[in-house]
Amino acid sequence: MVNEELKNSVMEDVVTLQHAGWLPVLSHGGGPGINKMLEQLNIPVKFINGLRYTDEATMKVVESVLIGQVGTELTGLLQKKGGKACAISGVSGNLYHCRQKSEELGLVGEIDEIDTAAVDALLDAGLIPVVAPVGTDGQGHTFNINGDTAGSILAAALEADKLVLLTDIEGLCNSIEERDVISYLNIKDVPALKEKGVISGGMLPKIDGCVQAIENGVGSVHIIDGRVPHSLLSLLDGEAIGTTIGTERESVGIK
Repeated sequence: MVNEELKNSVMEDVVTLQHAGWLPVLSHGGGPGINKMLEQLNIPVKFINGLRYTDEATMKVVESVLIGQVGTELTGLLQKKGGKACAISGVSGNLYHCRQKSEELGLVGEIDEIDTAAVDALLDAGLIPVVAPVGTDGQGHTFNINGDTAGSILAAALEADKLVLLTDIEGLCNSIEERDVISYLNIKDVPALKEKGVISGGMLPKIDGCVQAIENGVGSVHIIDGRVPHSLLSLLDGEAIGTTIGTERESVGIK
């Protein structure tokens, strides 16, 4: 989310939800900022199946951007809009305990245990947790975790009513060129859409995370366009936008 006006709009929506009695938790990424700093430092940017290859130099940049820049900025914006927030990472309170996902990906972590005590404490204190997807193996090593994956696992652990992924696209589309959105996706159709290439690249970890959230009890899961002002409030007001993912009915919009 690089557009400042839209960033402010989303933070305003999150604060509105808090004031309305919801308990929002903001799980963020920081891809554009990470890419920008890597390019400035002449460190290669490489993705494998939608996941960022992370060596030690890249990991230092990931931590610097996610924790030092993005988390701090979002917390400040939330408080500017009248909310109360606190930035943490998955290392805080051993929130995201993880192991290395694969040698091929380098220092990319796979969460194998989650402890929501730190997030629960912030919510109990009336604060909006702003969570960066960095995890630890408990031995002093940190790992980069895909933001969509981390958010989905956190939502399930918190037994969230809703998981909303704010993206830079209208939803899951049959074709990127035509922007024809699949309005409802039954998770049973995910394997076929992967085989057809409809779900690929950066959408792979998003959809996998959504499926995992549904299978682990999250009430409803949505992918919506964060570029549209107040799309979050529109969704919660009942407007049919983006892609809803679930098991209640057949898919709508698949070609």
